Amino acid sequence: METESAPRHPYLILQSDGAARGNPGPAAFGAVAMDPGTGEVFAVGRAMGNTTNNVAEYQGIIEALRMAQRLGAARILLEADSELLIKQLEGRYKVKAEHLVPLHAECVRLLQSFQNYLLRHIPREQNTMADRLANRALDVQSRASARG
Repeated sequence: METESAPRHPYLILQSDGAARGNPGPAAFGAVAMDPGTGEVFAVGRAMGNTTNNVAEYQGIIEALRMAQRLGAARILLEADSELLIKQLEGRYKVKAEHLVPLHAECVRLLQSFQNYLLRHIPREQNTMADRLANRALDVQSRASARG
């Protein structure tokens, strides 16, 4: 029997991606959590309506971090193919766009809830699952819009 104090997945590898067709335009994100110990994978893709690519990227990270919290992770590795967002979260780049400031702040708040975290920029080719989820959600949104 599990207890509240025993995390189900103490360490998770998170990947996220955002996509927008047009910038701004129809957008979506994908978020994936992988437990390297059990091999379990948890994933979500969600359309967001019209917004920018960077907003979608941030929303993907926020969803991945919330997923890790729900799964009881104490330690995480967060990977994303947006070098800009990773460097902003590391504090190496400033967040200049006003509309991204609250999203950045939410990511930082969520990151601080973990005992330990590592951020890593990865090439797009290594982020295929999150990318696929975001694009699948965009495809569903496009078909629904076309039906009107």
